[in-house]
Amino acid sequence: MLKRILSVAIALCFVLSLTAALAESPIRVAVVQPLTHTSLNQIRDTIVSELEASGIEFEIVTRNAEGDGSALATILENIRTDGVDILVPIATNTAQSAKTVFEDAGVPVVFAAVSDPVAAGLTGDDSGFITGVSNNIPAAEIVRLIADFIPDYKKIGFLYTSSETNSVSTINAAKAYCDENGIAYEEQSIANLAELQTAAESLISKGVDVLYTGNDNSIASAMSTYTDVAYEHGIPVFCGADSMVADGGFATIGVDYVQLGRQVAALVVRLCGGEQPEDIPYETLTDYARFVNLQAADRIGMTISDDILALYNVLVEADGTNHFGE
Repeated sequence: MLKRILSVAIALCFVLSLTAALAESPIRVAVVQPLTHTSLNQIRDTIVSELEASGIEFEIVTRNAEGDGSALATILENIRTDGVDILVPIATNTAQSAKTVFEDAGVPVVFAAVSDPVAAGLTGDDSGFITGVSNNIPAAEIVRLIADFIPDYKKIGFLYTSSETNSVSTINAAKAYCDENGIAYEEQSIANLAELQTAAESLISKGVDVLYTGNDNSIASAMSTYTDVAYEHGIPVFCGADSMVADGGFATIGVDYVQLGRQVAALVVRLCGGEQPEDIPYETLTDYARFVNLQAADRIGMTISDDILALYNVLVEADGTNHFGE
């Protein structure tokens, strides 16, 4: 009963604070990301541009913790102190920190790019002030992606960052699918990027035919290190986002971060229209991206048939021309 009373009280705070904000305008929105890399920057920029084009008067601030967990906590505390009408945290760890800092603040939180909101603790009775858009990719699609290009592969190598709930969740789902379907795999986690090269080499030494990394923010920020090791051994790197392909990965059926950013901005607009976060279930992506990197294919000596190539958008040409963001 106490939780229900608290939930109602917080919901009332949302209504009152947003009503006041709409009356005063502009509406203050803070967008916070944990570090710099292509995917997160693309989400941020899309959210900002969509809100600016919405016809509502916004005052938007963007903050970046640049990979520093202590800085992230400080940024969120400062935003709460300075005052904000809606908070948009990008990525799982940012959303989890935002929940802690803003739990009793009466400020709606709209997360972006959280692979597993349930596992991250962003749903339930104590999360009535939170909604958002998940970047989860179905495990079956991951395996089909690999089979498109290498139908006779024998073993997958899963590589991920152990501290990233979103990445762990994606890999766990993929492993469960492999277990159910008799597909062999090896896995290796890293605690930090200093371990990335060694971890990739370890997986390759175990006889994997391909490598797969999902929506892993840390590894996405160091794709050249990852792909240099893999491609030296002729091993393709499949990944969970178009930006990771743009930065050297081989192929993805994954997250279209422009689409994700648009959906997040649309939720912010709905809140401005008077809806409450507790009445807006979190969304998943409405569409997935299919991209291939022909320069990466050349590096590993792979020829792609016209039939398969027709199913994918070429993100990087064989000569290195990069179409990301076009």
